[in-house]
Amino acid sequence: MGRCLGLRSVVLVWVAAAVVAASGPRHAYAAMMSGPVAKSQTVLALPSNMVPSPVTSKGHHCSSSSATYISRPKLVEFRPSLQTKYPSALASFDQIIANAQGKKIALFLDYDGTLLPIVNDPEAAFMSPEMRTAVKNVAKFCPTAIVSGRSREKVFEFVKLKELYYAGSHGMDILVSSADSQSKTNNDKEAKLFQPANEFLPMISEVYKPLVETTRSIKGTNVENNKFCVSVHFRNVDKKDWKLVAEIVDNVLKAFPRLKQTTGRKVLEIRPVIDWDKGKAVEFLLRSLQLDDPESVLPIYIGDDRTDEDAFKVLRKRNCGFGILVSQVPKETGAFYSLRAPSEVMEFLNSLVRCKEKSP
Repeated sequence: MGRCLGLRSVVLVWVAAAVVAASGPRHAYAAMMSGPVAKSQTVLALPSNMVPSPVTSKGHHCSSSSATYISRPKLVEFRPSLQTKYPSALASFDQIIANAQGKKIALFLDYDGTLLPIVNDPEAAFMSPEMRTAVKNVAKFCPTAIVSGRSREKVFEFVKLKELYYAGSHGMDILVSSADSQSKTNNDKEAKLFQPANEFLPMISEVYKPLVETTRSIKGTNVENNKFCVSVHFRNVDKKDWKLVAEIVDNVLKAFPRLKQTTGRKVLEIRPVIDWDKGKAVEFLLRSLQLDDPESVLPIYIGDDRTDEDAFKVLRKRNCGFGILVSQVPKETGAFYSLRAPSEVMEFLNSLVRCKEKSP
């Protein structure tokens, strides 16, 4: 009925006095709203509870052509959904599979917020048995990697699937195998560890201590050492203290010019100043696993955080593969598609499994 003028556009509707013709108000309203709308016109919409009902001055229903219908001015706000601009990966599943015809799908998954909802306690971020089964099953058909801001060891303890590849610390700690991705036994896999920020390990340990000490007085803060980065969680901090947490972190970092701060979902990330991110990690994994041929491989990256945008950007630049953003709210992204929650991620993974099981 209306035309969305952009992801952040809001159509404001002012409903004023309306004089309805003899054909009846509801028929007049339907005719008005069903006609074509020129691009230059303001798009109007009438809420269902404001569709005029023919009432005389005595309060009785009538069909008189002389009846006048007046409603009070009302402001109605319409907000487009994320999937207005970035289609649902579930609704577009057939299209995604069509693009994968004759190709192997390489799957990259963020962890927190993607395979499970964000939780208040970072140490209790365990995904459901159903999600673990979905990931395990999809890995039988698609080379699958977890790319997380968590330390590699920690995210493995949460996932507990040896058939996957793991990139921790936002891709700065990668464990891969030189064996073909179809191989599932440990005996025929030669482990390969890649840590581009290895020289920063002592510095990360050094900055971790003052971050813990200086934020201890703020109730709800949680400082997590993720090996090549430090995460300062403030999800459980009173909103009035959020600015204070940021100021404390800034002050600590003044003594560490080779470290930088990035932001995530209610978390401040302290990372080395190097040209490396989740996008670079995806490229490294594709090369290491011999999956970097765009003619034979379709990479798909699913993530929910700002740090995942680096991976989305890489897939767009390669003009090969798709990024899928997990979010319930509209936001700008480099992804092609979207899913609203981890439950939809699981549905998407299960759909991939069913599709592969049916393939010859």
